[in-house]
Amino acid sequence: MTFTIRPLDPLKDAELLHGWVTHPKAAFWMMQGARLQDVERAYMEIAADEHHDAFLGLHDGEPVFLMEAYDPARRELAGLYEPEPGDVGMHFLVAPTDSPVHGFTRSVITAVMRRLFADPATRRVVVEPDVRNKAVHALNEAVGFVPEREIQKPEKRALLSFCTRERFEKAVTA
Repeated sequence: MTFTIRPLDPLKDAELLHGWVTHPKAAFWMMQGARLQDVERAYMEIAADEHHDAFLGLHDGEPVFLMEAYDPARRELAGLYEPEPGDVGMHFLVAPTDSPVHGFTRSVITAVMRRLFADPATRRVVVEPDVRNKAVHALNEAVGFVPEREIQKPEKRALLSFCTRERFEKAVTA
């Protein structure tokens, strides 16, 4: 499956994102009660942040996922783990659908990881999903993530996990 990834336009894409992040399937995104202005504000803040970026993934020209990349030493995980040079934090959210396609979400996370590792400076991808989000833990492991430990973030109990370039390549070529 082929995707294109473009920078998110916080104002143009806010209405689309609002429908995604407030959908019941996006409960772990923690924006269930967000208003359109809240989504605009959140993504305007990301757009203005030199340590955090947001992207929209498209399939056949249609937006199908949201991807965020951030510096985990300065955002999200600052002070919660020992960062290493080349660490990149990642979040992704697949658009809700009434007609799911088998393997689609795994194709999305694979595309997200390829995009992150396309930068030669990226040595390791770091994630911190909610400990209760078993579906994303399985997806993460399928592309090479190894859980390290649970950590307490202000908004959730999270499973800190890492994926090196080598583990990713091994997982997706196996």
